[in-house]
Amino acid sequence: MKILEKISSFMGSTFAVWVVLFAVVAFIYPPAFTWIAPYITPLLGIIMFGMGLTLSAKDFQEVFRRPKDVAIGVGAQFLIMPVLAFILAVSLPVSPQVAAGVILVGCCPGGTSSNVMTYLSKGDTALSVAITAVSTLLAPVLTPLLVLLLASRWLPISPGALFLSIVNIVLIPILLGFIVKALLGSKVEAGVKAFPLVSVIAIVAIVTAVVGVNQQQIATTGAIIFAIVVLHNVLGYLIGLGLGRMMGMDASKQRAVSIEVGMQNSGLGATLAAAHFSPLAAVPSAIFSVWHNISGPIIATIYRKQKEREPQEVSKKKFSVS
Repeated sequence: MKILEKISSFMGSTFAVWVVLFAVVAFIYPPAFTWIAPYITPLLGIIMFGMGLTLSAKDFQEVFRRPKDVAIGVGAQFLIMPVLAFILAVSLPVSPQVAAGVILVGCCPGGTSSNVMTYLSKGDTALSVAITAVSTLLAPVLTPLLVLLLASRWLPISPGALFLSIVNIVLIPILLGFIVKALLGSKVEAGVKAFPLVSVIAIVAIVTAVVGVNQQQIATTGAIIFAIVVLHNVLGYLIGLGLGRMMGMDASKQRAVSIEVGMQNSGLGATLAAAHFSPLAAVPSAIFSVWHNISGPIIATIYRKQKEREPQEVSKKKFSVS
């Protein structure tokens, strides 16, 4: 079991490498991965079950201990990224399927990757986990309503069908994982430590399936979609950081909100797009998954270095004043 834990830890720490590597392989040789497409929904369900196993009552206590901070993060999550996605979809020349896919991923809650990146950035990890948990629980209602509001000009939207899908592939697996952990306690700890390996494999499989199925479309429209995804992600980080400052949050909370806003649950976006729109609509989410696993470590490193400079800057100011 310790060997499995070490492998799981290694795969988790090198997640970005595997996503990028296999996405490239899927683009070069699609037939090796297109067979995975019918299994995208259960794969995401497995990831969400793993998320449920990592949650505890303490994570939700943060909501009641710091309701204002959590509300700011959740509000930013469901306001900034959907509006940015709509602006980009309207402003840039993309097909209706791609526009709807961009908006869909923008309306998704944060993913667990944001919690890891917040920790690496020396941000407020407890706040990040609380925001992710609350935004995920609100997603069955807010995501369909936002998609209906912002994407219906391009494609017909069924909020009821989206609601049921999110409940089935997100909410129920998370609740099952939470219940299993509550009932079995320490007996599931070994499984929790090994779950990053399962999550990495599942996310890589989802991304490669989407890339493989849409290889020809990506070859012709991939550059513009990639540009939209990069702008969406980077602007999310920057606006999230600015909002935290505007709301008077300390630096660690600002980093948490910035990363929470910038990083989406792209696996959910890809799954919903493939199920309710078209395979092409899932491409923005797949590219987002690849890109935010590159940008996440970069932004975490920048924030961590800023944090490391803070004590020196404070001491210099004190010295100059004295």
